[in-house]
Order: sequence, then C-alpha cells, then structure tokens
Amino acid sequence: MADLRSLPLLSHDVDEPAVFSPKNLLEAARRQKRLQKKGVPGGCVLDFDGELVEHLAATGRGRPDRAWPCFHTRLYRWRSGGSEFGIIGGTVGAPFAVLVAEELFASGCCALVSIGSAGRVASNLQPPFFVLIERALRDEGTSYHYLPPSTFVEADAPLLDQVQARLRRLRITVLRASTWTTDAPFRETASRIALYRRKGIVAVEMEAAALLALAAAHKRRVLCLSHVTNEMARAENDFEKGGEAGQERAIRLCEESLRAMLAMPE
Repeated sequence: MADLRSLPLLSHDVDEPAVFSPKNLLEAARRQKRLQKKGVPGGCVLDFDGELVEHLAATGRGRPDRAWPCFHTRLYRWRSGGSEFGIIGGTVGAPFAVLVAEELFASGCCALVSIGSAGRVASNLQPPFFVLIERALRDEGTSYHYLPPSTFVEADAPLLDQVQARLRRLRITVLRASTWTTDAPFRETASRIALYRRKGIVAVEMEAAALLALAAAHKRRVLCLSHVTNEMARAENDFEKGGEAGQERAIRLCEESLRAMLAMPE
C-alpha cells in the first residue's frame, strides 16, 4: 500500500511561493482586452448560483464593471446604504471559486462573502435556511494546496463573531454550523451522509473548505454562507429559495455581513 503522504494531493509544500500569480494573470488579461486598470469594491460576493447577480441586474441595481479583466467571469457593482459592493456569479466549485477569489483580492478586495445552494445533511432541520459556516470538512482538492492535510478547515472565529453579532442586532437569522465540502456532488452516498450527520455536519456544498483554506493561508477576510435549499433533489419543493423575497433576504445577508467584516480593525 502506498504511503499516503507520497500522494500528489497530500505532498504539497504549502509554504513554497507559486510561479503563476493572479496579479500576472490579470495584467495579461488587461493587455489583451485593452482595459484600464481599476480596482474592485472593498466588499465582494461570490454568488455560486448566479441568481443574485441576475436579480440585481433585473431590478436595475447591478451594473457590469467593464474594466474587470478576468478571462472567465463578469463583475457587477451595486450600491446600498452609501456603500458599493461587487458580485460575481456562477463561480461554482472549489477550484473556480478560489481562482476568482484570488483575482479579487489581487484587485483590491478586502472582504469576501460567498453564498450558494447547499444540500441538507442534518435530519432535524427543514430547508430553506441560511448557514454561517464555522468549519468545513475537506473532501475536495483545492484546500490541500493552501494548508497541510487535516479533516476540517476552520473559519476565523473573531470574524464570525463580528458578523453574527451584527446579524443578531438586525434580527437576520442564520445558523452557525459545520458543512461538508465535496468536489463530487453526484457521489454523495447514503453511508457518507449518515457518517457526517453523526459528526454534526448540517449541509453539503462545494466551495467552503477551499475558500477558508485560502483565507487562513493568506490572512484574508472570507466568510462562507450556504443557503440550504434541498435534500439532493429528493423532495418535491427542493431548490425553492422563496422567489424574489428570498433573493432579497440573501442580498441583505451578504451586504450586512460585508459591512461587519469591513468594520473590523486591520
């Protein structure tokens, strides 16, 4: 049997600098697209499902940032309560989410919130509900390029406390809990679901472990939210988010989370 430590995924020197940098990629994209250099808002959102971007654009609040140089995505800006935020949709999956997060931080982002649909694992909770992810089980590959192997990656506790306190004052309801991050959504087996349910995990998603690993490795402010909306497409009302009202709740949750994060001292 092979020594697990010799496997490529588990044998990275996470302290060795990378050759390929997000800054260089963005500069190359700028040159090719002939774009002016322009920073992004301090608070940004990764909207994995893309529905919040569509809603902001449809209601006239979101406008595309023509100077965003990423080869793969479009950045939209919107204003709320005197603040401007940025949002990128469709960044589903750990590798893509981290690629875009790295680009945002290289472009001036100071605080990043991610949000997307998740499947219910806990048997005592009824979707839909929002989860503030305090730790994520690392059943994906991207996080192992940022942190040494471990079962979970932890979110920054003071950051969670700050956000949770603000949300509580505003009477915005979220559940602070653990999730399971997987690269293979169609390999969520009954035995794995039962195992992780016993470990206290409430939901399964595809990005949090990687984003939290990036945050821990590079000392970035990252908050991962999940909108638990389904039971893996096995219930009649799966993936129901509450229509436009549900989208407005999700947008406000992101806005207030970012305000709390940006208010923290450096």
